[in-house]
Amino acid sequence: MSISKTCAVIDYGMGNLHSAHGALQAASPDTDVIVTGDPELIRKADHVVLPGVGAIRDCMAEIRAQGIDQVVEEVRQERPLLGICVGMQAMMDRSEENGGVDCLGVFPGEVRFFGNDLQVNGESLKVPHMGWNQVRQGSHPLWDGIEDLSRFYFVHSYFVQAQKPHQVAAQCQYGVEFAAAVAEDNVFAVQFHPEKSHTAGLALLKNFLAWDGQS
Repeated sequence: MSISKTCAVIDYGMGNLHSAHGALQAASPDTDVIVTGDPELIRKADHVVLPGVGAIRDCMAEIRAQGIDQVVEEVRQERPLLGICVGMQAMMDRSEENGGVDCLGVFPGEVRFFGNDLQVNGESLKVPHMGWNQVRQGSHPLWDGIEDLSRFYFVHSYFVQAQKPHQVAAQCQYGVEFAAAVAEDNVFAVQFHPEKSHTAGLALLKNFLAWDGQS
C-alpha cells in the first residue's frame, strides 16, 4: 500500500496516544500515522494532532518544557491541526483548573469548572461529565457525512467557554451549554474523544485527514 501523507500525533507524555493512533490509522489506512515528540517530525507532517488527558497544569508544563508550544504555533499557521480533549483546552487563553493556568492562546476564551452543584430540572448531574452526549454541529468540512446531533464520547470536568461565537464549531449541553468544538482557519479542536466515539468519531477523523485546512 502506498503512503500518500503523514499525520503526527504529538507525544508530550499526556495523551491517550495508542487509541488516537489506532483510530486515525483505521480512519485513513493510506496515511502514515506516527506518535512523536520530535519537533522536526511534527513540522514535516501533513496533519498534526494535539491530544491530552489529565490536569491542565501538568499538560502545559510538559508542552512548554518540551517546546511543543512553539511547534504548535508554527504548525497552526500552515497545516491542519486537530486538538482533542485537554488538547482543545490547552488551545484556549486560560483554564481555571489548578488555581488558574495560562494556556496557548490559539483561541480566545476560558476553560471553566462545571461545578459541584450542576443540575438539570432539579436533578443533580455528576461531574466529571462522562459518557455519550449529542453534539449540535455548526458549519464545517469536518462534519461532512456526520448526522447532526450524533453522539460522541466525553470525559471532562472542565468546559470551554469560547469568546468568539463564530469560532464555535459545535455545542453540547450538560447542565450548561458549552463548546464541544472550536475552529478557525486550519485549526479544529474537540472536547470529546473521537477515537472513542465509534462510527461518528472515525468519520470525523477521516474528514480531518482528508481536510486541506480550508473552512
